[in-house]
Amino acid sequence: MGAGSSSLDCLPQLLCCACVEQSTVAMEETCGRYDTALDPGCHFMPWCFGRRVAGYLSLRVQQLDVRCETKSKDNVFVTVVASVQYRALADRAFDAFYRLSNAREQIQSYVFDVIRASVPNMNLDQVFEQKKEVARAVEEELARAMAAYGYEIVQTLIVDIEPDEVVKRAMNDINAAARLRAAAAERAEADKIQQVKRAEGEAESRHLAGVGVARQRQAIVDGLRRFVPDERAVMDMVLATQYFDTIRDVAATSRSATVFIPHGPAAVHDVAAQVRDGVLQAAAHHAPSPGAGASR
Repeated sequence: MGAGSSSLDCLPQLLCCACVEQSTVAMEETCGRYDTALDPGCHFMPWCFGRRVAGYLSLRVQQLDVRCETKSKDNVFVTVVASVQYRALADRAFDAFYRLSNAREQIQSYVFDVIRASVPNMNLDQVFEQKKEVARAVEEELARAMAAYGYEIVQTLIVDIEPDEVVKRAMNDINAAARLRAAAAERAEADKIQQVKRAEGEAESRHLAGVGVARQRQAIVDGLRRFVPDERAVMDMVLATQYFDTIRDVAATSRSATVFIPHGPAAVHDVAAQVRDGVLQAAAHHAPSPGAGASR
């Protein structure tokens, strides 16, 4: 029921007048019986004839926030906060004032009933995803029930869904773990790309270095052939040059995997002899035999 008469409201009635504020209606009674609803303004109210203002009913839109604790389908306790906006209808002022003693408690009861019937059929994730459907169900039920009491449900919103604190921490941990896995995968992919690019760079560098060494050796051989007619002497000098280059490279770094072999002028001669013998044996193996030429 609307707000009753206060001590300040009694003074105008003692003067046989009643002042009704804007967006408010006053309930006039004659000898305790409802007479009419007074619109905003000043009204003559002769109390000596049993006429009085029984109370005032606000027509403004009011809001009621309802906190309802319930359980989801996956056994997670959540607190759902519903915000209900409602107002009394001017043409149904009698029903709103006399038929309902406490509109806020009535609305709260219906909100509890609908939420506790809807949320247990959903998992926790579905509660967050389908909160508009829950709000629509609450609004439809309230509109149907409160229309009989002269109230209009303007809008119903689910403004907050609060799981238990332990559940919230677990959900945050799951989300954080998923993001860490994604970050680790991205870092691994980046490392892979860097290693591949580094290997490609090293391969290209070694290829170019090999081309440079081959051109260097070819230039040395061409230069020696101009002044040394003996092919064997040219080969020995090239092998000696490469041998000393190898010794220099081994001495330049301490991390090289090194195999120690005899070194000195005699060792160079032996290496040259082995290379030369191998080349001659290969040439002899691929040369055609005299018998094969005679048969042709």
